[in-house]
Amino acid sequence: MIKKSSNSKSIALLLRLDPGSSLSLQAQLRTRIIEAINASVLTPGRKLPSSRKLAGEIGVSRNTTSLAYQQLVAEGHLVARERSGFFVADNPAPVTRVATVVANAGSDDGTVSFAKSRIRARVGVAGGFRCPPDWQKYRYPFIDGRYDHSLFPVAEWREASRFALGVQEIDKWSIDNGDSDDEMLVEEIRTKLLPRRGISAQPDEILITAGEQQALHLLTELFARPGVSIGMEEPGLPSMRELIGLRGADTHYLKVDEEGLVVGDTIKECDLVHVTPSRQRPTGVTLSMPRREALLAAAQQHDLLIIEDDFECEMNYLRDALPALRAMAGGERVLYVSALSKLLSPGIRIGYLVGPADVIAAARRLRSLTTKRPSPNNQRTAAFFLSLGHYDAMLGRLNRICEERLIELRDALNHYRPDSVAIPPVDGGTAYWVSGPEDLDADRLVQAAQSQGMLIEPVSDYFAHPAGHKNMFRLGITSLPRNSIRPGVELLAKIMRDLNNGQKADAEAHQAQLENDDLTRLIPGLTLLYKTVYGEPCTIEVRDNGKLVGRAGYANEDRDAGQWWIEGNRWFRKWNRWAYGETASFQIRIEGDILFWLDEDGRTVDTAVIVPPKL
Repeated sequence: MIKKSSNSKSIALLLRLDPGSSLSLQAQLRTRIIEAINASVLTPGRKLPSSRKLAGEIGVSRNTTSLAYQQLVAEGHLVARERSGFFVADNPAPVTRVATVVANAGSDDGTVSFAKSRIRARVGVAGGFRCPPDWQKYRYPFIDGRYDHSLFPVAEWREASRFALGVQEIDKWSIDNGDSDDEMLVEEIRTKLLPRRGISAQPDEILITAGEQQALHLLTELFARPGVSIGMEEPGLPSMRELIGLRGADTHYLKVDEEGLVVGDTIKECDLVHVTPSRQRPTGVTLSMPRREALLAAAQQHDLLIIEDDFECEMNYLRDALPALRAMAGGERVLYVSALSKLLSPGIRIGYLVGPADVIAAARRLRSLTTKRPSPNNQRTAAFFLSLGHYDAMLGRLNRICEERLIELRDALNHYRPDSVAIPPVDGGTAYWVSGPEDLDADRLVQAAQSQGMLIEPVSDYFAHPAGHKNMFRLGITSLPRNSIRPGVELLAKIMRDLNNGQKADAEAHQAQLENDDLTRLIPGLTLLYKTVYGEPCTIEVRDNGKLVGRAGYANEDRDAGQWWIEGNRWFRKWNRWAYGETASFQIRIEGDILFWLDEDGRTVDTAVIVPPKL
């Protein structure tokens, strides 16, 4: 005879817990019971097993089940009856009902397609690139904007949260005061963050938003419509391009170079311009001071507004930061958008919009119609995080780490020179925009890299007109530690070489390589002009006595020394600091006044110009 499962064992299967979950066992148990009530599996009046019996069935302590039951009683989901046990309440506390069956997208009744045909907006996937949710499992995740967990200020945020959850504080932020923002947070932003950008603002000129993206959405809702022309950077933010398109406005694409947005004749055709001056998204370049002045002058001359998206304004550590557009003469035409550090964004998302009081009032009314104000609890916690000095301490630590990582990435790219890549000069930030050879297919590179445990970001989606930009990609440094950057770039260089195997060195190149006697005769005494991967000039003196002298930078500010020698048909060199101070060897080819450094397969690694000897 088969023994039937007991009622408690059936419930135990329903309430099974996950020991690996980040939630405590007690919290998991409460959640499972509420889900069962919500789905009408545990119906009103249904008796639950005793805390002792359930504990034995699901393998936890009796204290865990007792505390879970008591909390559910206190919240009105269960009732306790003396000498009888715990029962589902006749009128359980209201909970959000979750459908047990998701709407059937493949049904034959036409419901889904009927609804879909009435969607007016055609919304795509902002940004195009879909980062794998398990990106942290990859060996080399060179993805910008994803942060490894070691960077988050856990203890400091917890302290700020404890202050925000004090009884008196809860009384302040939990009341319904319309759609007003947290006064303490507004004051911290007004007196601490904005002055660093040279901006002076009154409280009624500041609106708290759910990150920068909500601020951009509010502004496009307010100002973009059919017949309005909006200028945006090319390349630029796909999400901004889509917001403009959803409002039916016309878009003019404004070229970006190493000084940022090019202020040309197209500006005069715009009613509004979106610009990312501190750290251009996505190339990372900074809008130069002459360009800032020219843009503000054009705004005055052609009566246009500027949306200043001050992305990563606090990440200038290679050069001094330039003032915000809103802080400069003519800045009254600028609507300023920024946010707390991107490190906090995934969980906190606190941004802010600064502009004339009437614009802020209109944006507040619009925000009230949609999301209302961002979480008052998060706002007050962020206010304490700022007031206690934790934000400044976090930024100092983050800047030091990111500076080390960005320089490590720059030096690794310069050392391994994967297929003659180039990066623009940047003042800081967390990523490099990389241009490869014209025949590079970045989409193939992304796929090949991912198959070997590396994530890199393609960039075609940043272009409204991507033709001719297939050879570009981005490398970020927020998601992997410094000691992983160099081996990651070494692997990237190998992957790029493997993809380029069809273009091997030709026979002439091998024939033209210098033999030992020619190396000994031609190399000593050369002066070579060379360019780093990040665009700075470098001069190398190959002295007769086996010494190397190097000077890099526009003021020769970066200097190093080393040794060189010849073994067989290969030229060896070892710098004291440059190139990690490691020994490297190359085959050499000279054509006219160009010296080619070649790898073991005869492929060109790099080139330099030979300076003619003085007569």
